[in-house]
Amino acid sequence: MLNTFDIVTTSWWILGLIYLIDFTVRLWLLAYIPKNRKPTAATAWLLLIFIVPLYGTILFFVIGNTKLSRVRLRDQKYITRLFKKYTAHLREAGLIAAIDTTHEGSAKLAESLTGLAPTRGNTIEVMSGYDAIIRHMTMKVKTASHYVYVEFFALALDETTEPFFAALEAAQQRGVAVHVLFDYFGSKKYPRYREMKKRLSAQNITWHVMLPISLRPSKYNRPDLRNHRKILIIDNTDAYTGSLNMIDKTYHRKDSISYIELVAHLQGPSVNELAAVFASDWYSESGEALGHFMENSTLSAKGSQVAQIIPSGPGYPYENNLKYFVTLIQNAQRSIVITNPYLVPDESLLNALISAALRGVTVSVLNSEAMDQWMVGHAQRSYYEQLLRAGVRISLYKKPQLVHEKYASIDGTIALIGSSNLDRRSFELNHECTVAVYDKVVAKKLAAHHAEFLTRSTPIQLKTWLKRSAWQSFLDSVARLTSALQ
Repeated sequence: MLNTFDIVTTSWWILGLIYLIDFTVRLWLLAYIPKNRKPTAATAWLLLIFIVPLYGTILFFVIGNTKLSRVRLRDQKYITRLFKKYTAHLREAGLIAAIDTTHEGSAKLAESLTGLAPTRGNTIEVMSGYDAIIRHMTMKVKTASHYVYVEFFALALDETTEPFFAALEAAQQRGVAVHVLFDYFGSKKYPRYREMKKRLSAQNITWHVMLPISLRPSKYNRPDLRNHRKILIIDNTDAYTGSLNMIDKTYHRKDSISYIELVAHLQGPSVNELAAVFASDWYSESGEALGHFMENSTLSAKGSQVAQIIPSGPGYPYENNLKYFVTLIQNAQRSIVITNPYLVPDESLLNALISAALRGVTVSVLNSEAMDQWMVGHAQRSYYEQLLRAGVRISLYKKPQLVHEKYASIDGTIALIGSSNLDRRSFELNHECTVAVYDKVVAKKLAAHHAEFLTRSTPIQLKTWLKRSAWQSFLDSVARLTSALQ
Protein backbone atom coordinates (compact mmCIF):
# COMPACT_ATOMS: atom_id res chain seq x y z
CA MET A 1 0.00 0.00 0.00
CA LEU A 2 1.38 3.44 -1.00
CA ASN A 3 2.14 5.90 1.75
CA THR A 4 1.60 9.66 1.55
CA PHE A 5 5.18 10.31 0.40
CA ASP A 6 4.86 7.83 -2.48
CA ILE A 7 1.55 9.33 -3.59
CA VAL A 8 2.97 12.85 -3.60
CA THR A 9 6.10 11.73 -5.44
CA THR A 10 4.06 9.84 -8.07
CA SER A 11 1.78 12.85 -8.53
CA TRP A 12 4.77 15.12 -9.12
CA TRP A 13 6.22 12.65 -11.63
CA ILE A 14 2.91 12.53 -13.52
CA LEU A 15 2.62 16.31 -13.52
CA GLY A 16 6.21 16.61 -14.67
CA LEU A 17 5.62 14.12 -17.48
CA ILE A 18 2.47 15.99 -18.60
CA TYR A 19 4.39 19.27 -18.56
CA LEU A 20 7.26 17.72 -20.56
CA ILE A 21 4.88 16.29 -23.17
CA ASP A 22 2.96 19.59 -23.38
CA PHE A 23 6.20 21.59 -23.67
CA THR A 24 7.55 19.25 -26.37
CA VAL A 25 4.31 19.41 -28.39
CA ARG A 26 4.17 23.21 -28.17
CA LEU A 27 7.84 23.49 -29.12
CA TRP A 28 7.19 21.28 -32.15
CA LEU A 29 4.10 23.34 -33.08
CA LEU A 30 6.18 26.51 -32.79
CA ALA A 31 8.28 25.20 -35.69
CA TYR A 32 5.50 23.39 -37.57
CA ILE A 33 2.64 25.91 -37.63
CA PRO A 34 4.45 28.76 -39.47
CA LYS A 35 5.54 26.35 -42.22
CA ASN A 36 3.59 27.09 -45.44
CA ARG A 37 1.07 29.16 -43.47
CA LYS A 38 0.35 32.87 -43.63
CA PRO A 39 2.02 34.82 -40.81
CA THR A 40 -1.30 36.17 -39.51
CA ALA A 41 -2.82 32.69 -39.29
CA ALA A 42 0.33 31.21 -37.74
CA THR A 43 0.48 33.99 -35.13
CA ALA A 44 -3.20 33.55 -34.22
CA TRP A 45 -2.82 29.78 -33.81
CA LEU A 46 0.33 30.07 -31.71
CA LEU A 47 -1.28 32.75 -29.54
CA LEU A 48 -4.28 30.50 -28.90
CA ILE A 49 -2.09 27.47 -28.16
CA PHE A 50 0.11 29.33 -25.67
CA ILE A 51 -2.81 31.10 -23.94
CA VAL A 52 -5.02 28.00 -23.75
CA PRO A 53 -2.47 25.18 -24.11
CA LEU A 54 -4.54 22.00 -23.99
CA TYR A 55 -7.69 23.17 -25.75
CA GLY A 56 -5.78 25.26 -28.29
CA THR A 57 -3.58 22.30 -29.20
CA ILE A 58 -6.54 19.94 -29.57
CA LEU A 59 -8.40 22.50 -31.72
CA PHE A 60 -5.37 22.86 -33.98
CA PHE A 61 -5.14 19.12 -34.59
CA VAL A 62 -8.87 19.01 -35.40
CA ILE A 63 -9.15 22.03 -37.74
CA GLY A 64 -5.59 23.29 -38.23
CA ASN A 65 -5.06 21.73 -41.65
CA THR A 66 -6.62 23.84 -44.41
CA LYS A 67 -6.10 21.28 -47.17
CA LEU A 68 -8.15 18.27 -48.18
CA SER A 69 -7.38 14.66 -47.37
CA ARG A 70 -4.66 12.79 -49.24
CA VAL A 71 -7.28 10.98 -51.32
CA ARG A 72 -9.04 14.18 -52.37
CA LEU A 73 -5.75 15.98 -53.11
CA ARG A 74 -4.81 13.09 -55.38
CA ASP A 75 -8.22 13.31 -57.09
CA GLN A 76 -7.85 17.08 -57.56
CA LYS A 77 -4.53 16.67 -59.38
CA TYR A 78 -6.20 14.16 -61.68
CA ILE A 79 -9.14 16.51 -62.25
CA THR A 80 -6.86 19.44 -63.10
CA ARG A 81 -5.08 17.29 -65.70
CA LEU A 82 -8.47 16.47 -67.23
CA PHE A 83 -9.37 20.18 -67.31
CA LYS A 84 -6.19 20.89 -69.24
CA LYS A 85 -7.00 18.14 -71.73
CA TYR A 86 -10.51 19.53 -72.12
CA THR A 87 -9.10 23.02 -72.72
CA ALA A 88 -6.89 21.56 -75.44
CA HIS A 89 -10.04 20.03 -76.97
CA LEU A 90 -11.74 23.44 -76.98
CA ARG A 91 -8.64 25.05 -78.45
CA GLU A 92 -8.69 22.57 -81.35
CA ALA A 93 -12.36 23.47 -81.89
CA GLY A 94 -11.43 27.16 -82.09
CA LEU A 95 -13.44 28.10 -78.98
CA ILE A 96 -10.63 29.51 -76.82
CA ALA A 97 -10.75 33.31 -76.83
CA ALA A 98 -7.90 35.76 -77.23
CA ILE A 99 -7.94 38.32 -74.40
CA ASP A 100 -6.83 41.92 -74.94
CA THR A 101 -3.65 43.06 -73.24
CA THR A 102 -5.53 44.69 -70.34
CA HIS A 103 -6.63 41.38 -68.85
CA GLU A 104 -4.45 38.93 -70.76
CA GLY A 105 -2.18 38.31 -67.76
CA SER A 106 -5.12 37.68 -65.42
CA ALA A 107 -6.68 35.22 -67.85
CA LYS A 108 -3.39 33.34 -68.20
CA LEU A 109 -3.05 33.24 -64.41
CA ALA A 110 -6.53 31.73 -64.05
CA GLU A 111 -5.82 29.13 -66.73
CA SER A 112 -2.53 28.21 -65.06
CA LEU A 113 -4.27 27.80 -61.68
CA THR A 114 -7.32 25.86 -62.88
CA GLY A 115 -6.62 24.38 -66.30
CA LEU A 116 -9.65 26.20 -67.76
CA ALA A 117 -9.26 28.95 -70.37
CA PRO A 118 -11.57 31.78 -71.50
CA THR A 119 -14.01 30.75 -74.23
CA ARG A 120 -15.68 32.79 -76.93
CA GLY A 121 -19.21 32.52 -78.31
CA ASN A 122 -21.03 32.92 -74.98
CA THR A 123 -24.18 34.76 -73.97
CA ILE A 124 -24.26 35.91 -70.34
CA GLU A 125 -27.45 37.16 -68.70
CA VAL A 126 -27.24 38.71 -65.22
CA MET A 127 -30.24 37.82 -63.07
CA SER A 128 -30.99 39.46 -59.71
CA GLY A 129 -33.82 38.82 -57.30
CA TYR A 130 -34.79 35.51 -55.75
CA ASP A 131 -38.07 33.76 -56.54
CA ALA A 132 -37.88 34.84 -60.19
CA ILE A 133 -34.49 33.17 -60.54
CA ILE A 134 -35.80 29.90 -59.12
CA ARG A 135 -38.79 30.05 -61.48
CA HIS A 136 -36.44 30.59 -64.43
CA MET A 137 -34.28 27.64 -63.38
CA THR A 138 -37.36 25.47 -62.95
CA MET A 139 -38.61 26.38 -66.42
CA LYS A 140 -35.29 25.34 -67.98
CA VAL A 141 -35.28 22.02 -66.10
CA LYS A 142 -38.73 21.34 -67.56
CA THR A 143 -37.22 21.59 -71.07
CA ALA A 144 -34.30 19.22 -70.34
CA SER A 145 -33.96 16.26 -72.70
CA HIS A 146 -30.47 14.90 -71.96
CA TYR A 147 -29.16 15.68 -68.49
CA VAL A 148 -29.46 18.00 -65.48
CA TYR A 149 -26.64 18.71 -63.02
CA VAL A 150 -27.70 20.24 -59.68
CA GLU A 151 -25.17 21.43 -57.10
CA PHE A 152 -25.98 23.72 -54.19
CA PHE A 153 -24.29 24.45 -50.88
CA ALA A 154 -27.77 24.64 -49.33
CA LEU A 155 -30.50 22.52 -50.89
CA ALA A 156 -33.82 22.44 -49.04
CA LEU A 157 -37.30 21.16 -49.71
CA ASP A 158 -39.82 23.90 -48.93
CA GLU A 159 -42.73 25.80 -50.47
CA THR A 160 -40.43 27.94 -52.61
CA THR A 161 -38.38 25.06 -54.00
CA GLU A 162 -41.21 22.53 -54.39
CA PRO A 163 -41.74 23.33 -58.12
CA PHE A 164 -38.00 22.85 -58.73
CA PHE A 165 -38.02 19.40 -57.13
CA ALA A 166 -41.16 18.51 -59.07
CA ALA A 167 -39.39 19.53 -62.31
CA LEU A 168 -36.40 17.31 -61.43
CA GLU A 169 -38.73 14.38 -60.80
CA ALA A 170 -40.57 14.91 -64.10
CA ALA A 171 -37.24 15.10 -65.94
CA GLN A 172 -36.09 11.84 -64.36
CA GLN A 173 -39.36 10.14 -65.32
CA ARG A 174 -38.97 11.08 -68.99
CA GLY A 175 -35.46 9.60 -69.13
CA VAL A 176 -33.27 12.64 -68.39
CA ALA A 177 -30.14 11.84 -66.33
CA VAL A 178 -30.50 13.89 -63.14
CA HIS A 179 -27.50 14.19 -60.80
CA VAL A 180 -27.77 16.11 -57.52
CA LEU A 181 -25.07 17.28 -55.09
CA PHE A 182 -25.53 19.25 -51.87
CA ASP A 183 -23.17 20.13 -49.05
CA TYR A 184 -23.48 18.01 -45.93
CA PHE A 185 -23.41 20.78 -43.31
CA GLY A 186 -24.83 23.40 -45.65
CA SER A 187 -28.09 21.48 -46.08
CA LYS A 188 -28.69 19.16 -43.13
CA LYS A 189 -29.62 21.94 -40.69
CA TYR A 190 -32.77 22.91 -42.60
CA PRO A 191 -36.28 21.48 -42.09
CA ARG A 192 -37.36 18.42 -44.10
CA TYR A 193 -33.76 17.36 -44.81
CA ARG A 194 -34.49 13.64 -44.35
CA GLU A 195 -37.70 13.95 -46.33
CA MET A 196 -35.77 15.58 -49.18
CA LYS A 197 -33.26 12.73 -49.35
CA LYS A 198 -35.99 10.08 -49.24
CA ARG A 199 -37.93 11.87 -51.95
CA LEU A 200 -34.91 12.05 -54.28
CA SER A 201 -34.18 8.36 -53.73
CA ALA A 202 -37.83 7.38 -54.21
CA GLN A 203 -37.75 9.02 -57.66
CA ASN A 204 -34.48 7.22 -58.56
CA ILE A 205 -32.61 10.52 -58.74
CA THR A 206 -28.90 9.95 -58.12
CA TRP A 207 -27.59 12.17 -55.34
CA HIS A 208 -24.60 12.56 -53.03
CA VAL A 209 -23.72 14.78 -50.10
CA MET A 210 -20.52 16.76 -50.49
CA LEU A 211 -17.68 16.57 -47.96
CA PRO A 212 -19.29 14.15 -45.49
CA ILE A 213 -17.33 13.50 -42.31
CA SER A 214 -14.88 10.59 -42.44
CA LEU A 215 -12.54 9.57 -39.61
CA ARG A 216 -10.33 7.41 -41.82
CA PRO A 217 -6.83 9.02 -41.82
CA SER A 218 -6.51 8.94 -45.62
CA LYS A 219 -9.96 10.54 -46.06
CA TYR A 220 -10.08 12.85 -43.04
CA ASN A 221 -10.89 16.49 -43.78
CA ARG A 222 -11.23 19.13 -41.13
CA PRO A 223 -14.98 19.16 -40.46
CA ASP A 224 -15.55 22.79 -41.43
CA LEU A 225 -14.27 22.44 -45.02
CA ARG A 226 -17.29 23.09 -47.20
CA ASN A 227 -18.36 22.95 -50.84
CA HIS A 228 -19.92 26.39 -51.28
CA ARG A 229 -20.55 26.20 -55.05
CA LYS A 230 -23.96 26.83 -56.63
CA ILE A 231 -24.25 25.29 -60.09
CA LEU A 232 -27.12 24.21 -62.34
CA ILE A 233 -26.51 22.76 -65.82
CA ILE A 234 -29.12 21.73 -68.40
CA ASP A 235 -28.25 19.83 -71.59
CA ASN A 236 -24.97 21.65 -72.39
CA THR A 237 -27.12 24.61 -73.43
CA ASP A 238 -27.87 26.48 -70.21
CA ALA A 239 -26.00 26.97 -66.95
CA TYR A 240 -26.45 29.06 -63.82
CA THR A 241 -23.94 30.00 -61.16
CA GLY A 242 -23.77 32.72 -58.52
CA SER A 243 -24.82 33.29 -54.93
CA LEU A 244 -28.28 31.67 -54.91
CA ASN A 245 -28.91 28.60 -52.77
CA MET A 246 -31.94 26.45 -53.57
CA ILE A 247 -33.95 27.39 -50.49
CA ASP A 248 -36.61 29.89 -49.44
CA LYS A 249 -35.29 33.46 -49.35
CA THR A 250 -35.70 33.59 -45.56
CA TYR A 251 -33.38 30.58 -45.16
CA HIS A 252 -35.95 29.53 -42.55
CA ARG A 253 -34.53 32.04 -40.09
CA LYS A 254 -36.52 33.15 -37.04
CA ASP A 255 -35.53 36.80 -37.39
CA SER A 256 -36.59 39.29 -40.10
CA ILE A 257 -33.59 38.79 -42.41
CA SER A 258 -34.24 37.75 -46.00
CA TYR A 259 -31.71 37.43 -48.82
CA ILE A 260 -31.14 39.15 -52.17
CA GLU A 261 -29.26 37.03 -54.72
CA LEU A 262 -27.62 37.28 -58.14
CA VAL A 263 -26.70 34.61 -60.69
CA ALA A 264 -25.22 34.47 -64.16
CA HIS A 265 -27.23 32.57 -66.77
CA LEU A 266 -24.72 31.17 -69.25
CA GLN A 267 -25.14 29.90 -72.78
CA GLY A 268 -22.26 28.79 -75.00
CA PRO A 269 -19.00 26.88 -74.40
CA SER A 270 -18.77 28.22 -70.84
CA VAL A 271 -21.72 25.91 -70.02
CA ASN A 272 -19.50 22.91 -70.73
CA GLU A 273 -16.70 24.32 -68.59
CA LEU A 274 -19.10 24.77 -65.70
CA ALA A 275 -20.39 21.25 -66.27
CA ALA A 276 -16.78 20.05 -66.03
CA VAL A 277 -16.54 21.65 -62.58
CA PHE A 278 -19.69 19.81 -61.51
CA ALA A 279 -18.29 16.58 -62.94
CA SER A 280 -15.14 17.05 -60.86
CA ASP A 281 -17.20 17.37 -57.67
CA TRP A 282 -19.29 14.35 -58.66
CA TYR A 283 -16.14 12.31 -59.19
CA SER A 284 -14.77 13.37 -55.80
CA GLU A 285 -17.93 12.19 -54.03
CA SER A 286 -18.86 9.12 -56.06
CA GLY A 287 -15.79 7.96 -57.97
CA GLU A 288 -17.94 8.05 -61.12
CA ALA A 289 -16.69 9.94 -64.17
CA LEU A 290 -19.37 11.92 -66.02
CA GLY A 291 -18.80 12.79 -69.66
CA HIS A 292 -21.75 14.94 -70.67
CA PHE A 293 -19.63 18.08 -70.73
CA MET A 294 -17.41 16.56 -73.44
CA GLU A 295 -20.34 16.37 -75.84
CA ASN A 296 -21.69 19.02 -78.23
CA SER A 297 -19.39 21.81 -77.03
CA THR A 298 -19.93 23.84 -80.21
CA LEU A 299 -23.71 23.64 -80.54
CA SER A 300 -24.55 26.84 -78.68
CA ALA A 301 -21.45 28.94 -79.47
CA LYS A 302 -23.58 31.70 -80.96
CA GLY A 303 -23.00 34.57 -78.55
CA SER A 304 -20.43 37.35 -78.61
CA GLN A 305 -19.15 37.35 -75.04
CA VAL A 306 -15.97 35.87 -73.57
CA ALA A 307 -16.20 33.99 -70.26
CA GLN A 308 -13.84 31.98 -68.07
CA ILE A 309 -14.81 29.58 -65.28
CA ILE A 310 -12.56 29.75 -62.22
CA PRO A 311 -13.01 27.00 -59.61
CA SER A 312 -11.12 27.27 -56.35
CA GLY A 313 -10.83 25.41 -53.08
CA PRO A 314 -8.59 23.59 -50.61
CA GLY A 315 -7.76 20.90 -53.17
CA TYR A 316 -5.67 23.39 -55.15
CA PRO A 317 -2.11 24.34 -54.10
CA TYR A 318 -2.96 28.05 -54.32
CA GLU A 319 -5.97 30.22 -53.43
CA ASN A 320 -7.18 30.54 -57.02
CA ASN A 321 -9.93 33.09 -56.42
CA LEU A 322 -7.80 35.27 -54.14
CA LYS A 323 -4.86 35.44 -56.55
CA TYR A 324 -7.14 36.23 -59.47
CA PHE A 325 -9.07 38.93 -57.57
CA VAL A 326 -5.89 40.57 -56.28
CA THR A 327 -4.34 40.65 -59.78
CA LEU A 328 -7.41 42.40 -61.22
CA ILE A 329 -7.48 44.96 -58.41
CA GLN A 330 -3.77 45.67 -58.76
CA ASN A 331 -4.27 46.34 -62.47
CA ALA A 332 -7.37 48.52 -62.07
CA GLN A 333 -7.06 52.01 -63.54
CA ARG A 334 -10.41 53.76 -63.00
CA SER A 335 -12.99 51.94 -60.89
CA ILE A 336 -13.54 48.94 -58.66
CA VAL A 337 -17.11 48.05 -57.71
CA ILE A 338 -17.59 45.26 -55.16
CA THR A 339 -20.86 43.89 -53.79
CA ASN A 340 -20.36 41.12 -51.27
CA PRO A 341 -21.89 40.24 -47.89
CA TYR A 342 -18.56 39.33 -46.27
CA LEU A 343 -15.32 41.27 -46.67
CA VAL A 344 -12.61 39.94 -44.34
CA PRO A 345 -9.52 40.45 -46.50
CA ASP A 346 -6.15 38.87 -46.00
CA GLU A 347 -3.09 41.12 -46.19
CA SER A 348 -2.70 40.83 -49.98
CA LEU A 349 -6.31 41.80 -50.75
CA LEU A 350 -6.35 44.55 -48.11
CA ASN A 351 -3.17 46.09 -49.52
CA ALA A 352 -4.47 45.82 -53.08
CA LEU A 353 -7.69 47.68 -52.20
CA ILE A 354 -5.87 50.36 -50.20
CA SER A 355 -3.24 50.84 -52.92
CA ALA A 356 -5.91 51.15 -55.60
CA ALA A 357 -7.75 53.86 -53.64
CA LEU A 358 -4.51 55.73 -52.90
CA ARG A 359 -3.54 55.84 -56.58
CA GLY A 360 -6.88 57.44 -57.46
CA VAL A 361 -9.02 54.47 -58.44
CA THR A 362 -12.64 54.83 -57.31
CA VAL A 363 -13.27 51.88 -54.98
CA SER A 364 -16.86 51.28 -53.86
CA VAL A 365 -17.75 48.41 -51.51
CA LEU A 366 -21.31 47.41 -50.58
CA ASN A 367 -21.96 45.29 -47.47
CA SER A 368 -25.18 45.02 -45.46
CA GLU A 369 -26.38 46.40 -42.14
CA ALA A 370 -27.95 43.04 -41.37
CA MET A 371 -25.53 40.48 -39.98
CA ASP A 372 -26.47 36.82 -40.37
CA GLN A 373 -23.07 35.65 -39.12
CA TRP A 374 -22.05 37.49 -35.97
CA MET A 375 -18.36 36.65 -36.04
CA VAL A 376 -17.84 37.45 -39.71
CA GLY A 377 -19.92 40.61 -39.44
CA HIS A 378 -17.76 42.02 -36.66
CA ALA A 379 -14.52 40.82 -38.28
CA GLN A 380 -15.26 42.68 -41.51
CA ARG A 381 -16.11 45.85 -39.60
CA SER A 382 -12.65 45.78 -38.03
CA TYR A 383 -11.19 46.62 -41.47
CA TYR A 384 -13.43 49.58 -42.21
CA GLU A 385 -11.22 52.21 -40.59
CA GLN A 386 -8.16 51.24 -42.64
CA LEU A 387 -10.17 51.18 -45.85
CA LEU A 388 -11.97 54.46 -45.16
CA ARG A 389 -8.73 56.27 -44.33
CA ALA A 390 -7.35 55.20 -47.72
CA GLY A 391 -10.41 56.58 -49.51
CA VAL A 392 -12.41 53.39 -50.09
CA ARG A 393 -16.15 54.10 -50.15
CA ILE A 394 -18.12 51.68 -47.97
CA SER A 395 -21.92 51.52 -47.85
CA LEU A 396 -24.28 49.30 -45.86
CA TYR A 397 -27.54 48.11 -47.42
CA LYS A 398 -30.38 48.93 -45.04
CA LYS A 399 -32.01 46.24 -42.89
CA PRO A 400 -33.78 43.84 -42.83
CA GLN A 401 -32.76 42.47 -46.23
CA LEU A 402 -29.23 41.18 -46.64
CA VAL A 403 -27.53 41.55 -50.01
CA HIS A 404 -26.01 38.10 -50.48
CA GLU A 405 -24.94 38.83 -54.06
CA LYS A 406 -21.24 38.31 -54.82
CA TYR A 407 -19.90 40.21 -57.79
CA ALA A 408 -17.34 42.78 -58.88
CA SER A 409 -16.88 45.08 -61.85
CA ILE A 410 -13.40 46.39 -62.71
CA ASP A 411 -12.93 49.46 -64.91
CA GLY A 412 -16.23 48.71 -66.64
CA THR A 413 -14.45 46.06 -68.72
CA ILE A 414 -14.54 42.82 -66.72
CA ALA A 415 -17.18 41.32 -64.42
CA LEU A 416 -16.88 38.62 -61.76
CA ILE A 417 -19.94 36.68 -60.59
CA GLY A 418 -19.89 33.67 -58.31
CA SER A 419 -20.23 32.03 -54.95
CA SER A 420 -17.07 33.37 -53.34
CA ASN A 421 -17.13 35.72 -50.40
CA LEU A 422 -14.15 38.00 -49.90
CA ASP A 423 -13.00 36.35 -46.70
CA ARG A 424 -10.44 33.78 -45.65
CA ARG A 425 -13.00 31.00 -45.48
CA SER A 426 -13.88 31.38 -49.17
CA PHE A 427 -10.23 31.84 -50.14
CA GLU A 428 -8.79 28.88 -48.21
CA LEU A 429 -11.46 26.53 -46.86
CA ASN A 430 -14.43 26.52 -49.24
CA HIS A 431 -14.84 25.09 -52.72
CA GLU A 432 -16.01 28.10 -54.74
CA CYS A 433 -16.71 28.90 -58.36
CA THR A 434 -16.49 32.24 -60.19
CA VAL A 435 -17.27 33.19 -63.77
CA ALA A 436 -15.18 36.01 -65.21
CA VAL A 437 -16.89 37.82 -68.07
CA TYR A 438 -14.55 39.87 -70.26
CA ASP A 439 -17.29 42.11 -71.57
CA LYS A 440 -18.07 45.81 -71.14
CA VAL A 441 -21.85 45.35 -71.37
CA VAL A 442 -21.98 42.91 -68.44
CA ALA A 443 -19.41 44.87 -66.42
CA LYS A 444 -21.32 48.14 -66.81
CA LYS A 445 -24.63 46.43 -66.01
CA LEU A 446 -23.20 45.19 -62.72
CA ALA A 447 -21.80 48.63 -61.93
CA ALA A 448 -25.26 50.12 -62.54
CA HIS A 449 -26.83 47.43 -60.36
CA HIS A 450 -24.39 48.35 -57.60
CA ALA A 451 -25.27 52.03 -57.98
CA GLU A 452 -28.96 51.18 -57.62
CA PHE A 453 -28.25 49.38 -54.34
CA LEU A 454 -26.37 52.44 -53.09
CA THR A 455 -29.63 54.44 -53.22
CA ARG A 456 -31.01 52.08 -50.54
CA SER A 457 -27.83 52.05 -48.47
CA THR A 458 -26.14 54.14 -45.81
CA PRO A 459 -22.63 55.40 -46.63
CA ILE A 460 -20.13 55.11 -43.78
CA GLN A 461 -18.28 58.28 -42.90
CA LEU A 462 -14.90 57.99 -41.20
CA LYS A 463 -15.68 60.60 -38.53
CA THR A 464 -18.89 58.82 -37.58
CA TRP A 465 -17.25 55.41 -37.64
CA LEU A 466 -14.53 56.51 -35.24
CA LYS A 467 -17.18 57.53 -32.69
CA ARG A 468 -18.68 54.08 -32.22
CA SER A 469 -18.44 52.57 -28.76
CA ALA A 470 -15.32 51.01 -27.32
CA TRP A 471 -17.32 47.81 -26.78
CA GLN A 472 -18.14 47.54 -30.50
CA SER A 473 -14.51 48.16 -31.37
CA PHE A 474 -13.45 45.45 -28.91
CA LEU A 475 -15.86 42.92 -30.44
CA ASP A 476 -14.57 43.75 -33.92
CA SER A 477 -10.95 43.24 -32.82
CA VAL A 478 -11.67 39.88 -31.17
CA ALA A 479 -13.59 38.68 -34.23
CA ARG A 480 -10.73 39.81 -36.48
CA LEU A 481 -8.24 37.77 -34.46
CA THR A 482 -10.50 34.73 -34.54
CA SER A 483 -10.94 35.02 -38.32
CA ALA A 484 -7.20 34.44 -38.72
CA LEU A 485 -7.46 30.91 -37.27
CA GLN A 486 -7.31 29.15 -40.64
